[in-house]
Amino acid sequence: MILIIDFGSQYNQLIARRVREWHVFCQIEPPDVNPDYIRSLNPKGIILSGGPSSIYEKNSPKTDKAIFDLGIPVLGICYGMQFMIDALGGTVKRAEKREYGLAELRIKQQADLFRKVDKRTQCWMSHGDSIENLPKGFRITASTENTKIAATAHSKKNLYGFQFHPEVSHTPRGAIMLSNFLFDICGCKRTWTMKSFARDSIAQIKETIKDKKVILGLSGGVDSSVTAMLIHKAVGENLTCIFVDNGLLRKDEANELKKSLKEHLGINMRFVNAASKFLNNLAGVTSPEKKRKIIGKIFIEVFEAEAKKIKGVDYLAQGTLYPDVIESISAFGGPTAVIKSHHNVGALPKKMKLKLVEPLKFLFKDEVRLLGREIGLPEELIWRQPFPGPGLGVRIIGKITKRRLLMLRNADHILLEEIKNSGYYKKLWQSFAVLLPIKTVGVMGDMRTYENIIAVRAVTSKDAMTADWAKLPHRLLGVIANRIINEVKGINRVVYDISSKPPSTIEWE
Repeated sequence: MILIIDFGSQYNQLIARRVREWHVFCQIEPPDVNPDYIRSLNPKGIILSGGPSSIYEKNSPKTDKAIFDLGIPVLGICYGMQFMIDALGGTVKRAEKREYGLAELRIKQQADLFRKVDKRTQCWMSHGDSIENLPKGFRITASTENTKIAATAHSKKNLYGFQFHPEVSHTPRGAIMLSNFLFDICGCKRTWTMKSFARDSIAQIKETIKDKKVILGLSGGVDSSVTAMLIHKAVGENLTCIFVDNGLLRKDEANELKKSLKEHLGINMRFVNAASKFLNNLAGVTSPEKKRKIIGKIFIEVFEAEAKKIKGVDYLAQGTLYPDVIESISAFGGPTAVIKSHHNVGALPKKMKLKLVEPLKFLFKDEVRLLGREIGLPEELIWRQPFPGPGLGVRIIGKITKRRLLMLRNADHILLEEIKNSGYYKKLWQSFAVLLPIKTVGVMGDMRTYENIIAVRAVTSKDAMTADWAKLPHRLLGVIANRIINEVKGINRVVYDISSKPPSTIEWE
């Protein structure tokens, strides 16, 4: 495995993804990770991430410099490189000329991390500080026009540094540089596969749960569905899934889920219809944050009440993914800026006093899909687009009413139907409709109308950390708009959202 120490970079998850693309397992830890814990993990290598701080600032994040004496190869990226150089006796200062964006990297020798890389190649810079003096034993291995020490190495100690970011796509040979570190320097082997993960995970779940009972709050999304299937393979009937219908679901969602998981796969499921309870408590609420809190609170109440009907439960399973874990670590003291204010990590166990089982907690979304296929989950569930926990409640801007829910549900159904028919469904990260809180004038059947607006949102992304608006064909957009206006009563206008993340988010609320 490779250990990644997070110094606050928004790219830390991207580093992890790049490592795993080479079928090598990796784990992200905060800077205060103990050297003894690192020894217990026995990593083949350590990567120090970038970060927004300057090393000479008073509260800049630091890790124990004993890591450089463990005999484990270390690669520092951007701030990580500056920390390494500073900790070992070099000097870092504010750069005379900051360097952001593309730069030409001039490699001095095509060896070590630059093996199989052209002597001149493109790289992505993002720094306002530069290294002035290197510690003893280090040498300059690459430069740019503005940065003399763009890369450095201490070959005897296997310590390496990049001022640029090899993990981003703007550094086209970055993947080769990382592979040189993983395989040539660290001696890693390509053993991280979903087949091996599934086998080991099922065995571990069996060993952990034994003959005890476990419950899972099933949403129908790919994360909870894969979690359910994985645990079902391990403990069979000892797993009970609870599906709460909050009245904010997409059209026919509960019935489709029942058909896919209960009938086809034999998973033990309980369906609870609590729509009226949710909608009554949401009446008149317009604040997005208040909506989320109400929905989350009632979900826990309903879930807990149903769970109490199942005797002898010791474990609670959750479909927590690695990004949620990383964000939780950051939220409780880590340096990475927390962008998302809501996650499910540990929300229910505190209330219910159950032991937690999170078999996906070291996986990213694309890995979960691969795992789902490996364990035999139906394709329609594997490729199901992400759906927010609060459901349509955060896709209705303003008040939630039965009439507005019906309009949005029907418009969203038409949108997804046309997206699937066009062959774009698997190409998109998400595609959905949003009901806006304003009305506009229209003309329908020679009569003036004053009706609602639907916004269509479709984005492409690999991990939802960044996303671009999807360039759907105009003809497809025309068909979607025409059908929604003609078939959904109360809608007379459809608009298309062409904003990317950042600066916008994928969801509107």
